[in-house]
Amino acid sequence: MSETASFVDPVFLARFGLTRINAIDYFLHPLNPFRTKAKTSNEVLSMQGINIGTLMAWGTSTRPGPLPLEEGEDEYNVALSRLTGEQYELLQLSKADMESCTPQQLAALFTIRHVHRTSVNQTKVLGIYYILEGVVYKSPTVRGLMKAHVSRTLEGLSEACDALSSCARYDPSSGYAWKFEPDAVGEDDEDEDDTAFYDVKERRKRKRRRILDNRRPGERTAEEEEGIRASEAIDRILSRLSNSDVVVKGKQR
Repeated sequence: MSETASFVDPVFLARFGLTRINAIDYFLHPLNPFRTKAKTSNEVLSMQGINIGTLMAWGTSTRPGPLPLEEGEDEYNVALSRLTGEQYELLQLSKADMESCTPQQLAALFTIRHVHRTSVNQTKVLGIYYILEGVVYKSPTVRGLMKAHVSRTLEGLSEACDALSSCARYDPSSGYAWKFEPDAVGEDDEDEDDTAFYDVKERRKRKRRRILDNRRPGERTAEEEEGIRASEAIDRILSRLSNSDVVVKGKQR
């Protein structure tokens, strides 16, 4: 199923509305494609006449009714914990969220967790869903979130590379350089700016080389001195050969 799929039942919403009391019943709608095909513990309790609404109205043997909403949800979760199998839990909001949200906001968003319970304290989360203004959505997976973030990052990097490609300049003597200043109006001014820019680039390049070599200007290494001596020796040999009798007589012939 697509991650962008959704479900809504306008008839249910128009007839009963949507609150925390009937959010689970709305999610267990037979036409909801997100609900499991297996029989859930919520349906078992519903056949026994147990739901959040009835618990608020009549209470339990230890808590006689009527009960407030929070206590009704607690008793419903206790009843679910006594059963095993697949269940849907209506996640409760923290006190900080309840205080910071308006009643309209609290009535617009519900979070439902699909779990497989094996004991009272052992559950395995199978999925997270949320109902936003009557529309049921599946919560995105970590893989989907990472894929979306990477896609947006690559798109931004691609746009940045396209913008920087127009600022790249190449000179045979100094190589590639960047020019971020706007182009001048006249061609002469543009040429002068380019020349000054490349001169600064070349000076910086030579300065970096001096820093990397850690040598004073004019100082040579032993390998460079040996290469210079070998080049001078070869020049002397070629000079003697060019003035020898064999070469001179061969030219006269």
